[in-house]
Amino acid sequence: MEIQKLQRAIIDGLEDVKAQDIKVFNTTHLTSLFDRVVVASGTSNRQTKALANSVREKVKEAGGDIISTEGEEIGEWVLVDCGDAVVHILQPALRQYYNLEEVWGDKPVRVKLQKPNMFGGASVSADDDEDEEAAPVVKRPARKTARKQA
Repeated sequence: MEIQKLQRAIIDGLEDVKAQDIKVFNTTHLTSLFDRVVVASGTSNRQTKALANSVREKVKEAGGDIISTEGEEIGEWVLVDCGDAVVHILQPALRQYYNLEEVWGDKPVRVKLQKPNMFGGASVSADDDEDEEAAPVVKRPARKTARKQA
């Protein structure tokens, strides 16, 4: 399966169950075992399990294979091996502690913001091109609030 198609299926599966902070990294220069690492957060054991299930379904629908899934029994950190891509779904505390972005993240794959989701956040999806530079970060000024004078 083409890597962009696999990547898109994985991101779609994560977005369907409202994964948070989805990051995609190109790992072709680090290992020959897989081409992408996807890291996402789920807020509970139930959500991480649901995210893993959604990824499996979307990848299979797209014609891909699932090699294995690990960690679903507990649900704090679920790994889905999709062959050319490995998906790590972690709860925020574990994600911060293990910091997988530091291990795999020196070549982020550009992602573009899609329409805002129903909770006001923006969804992400991977670009179809192979541009591997990080998307520019847009910093917004802090909101100034009027203070009441006593």
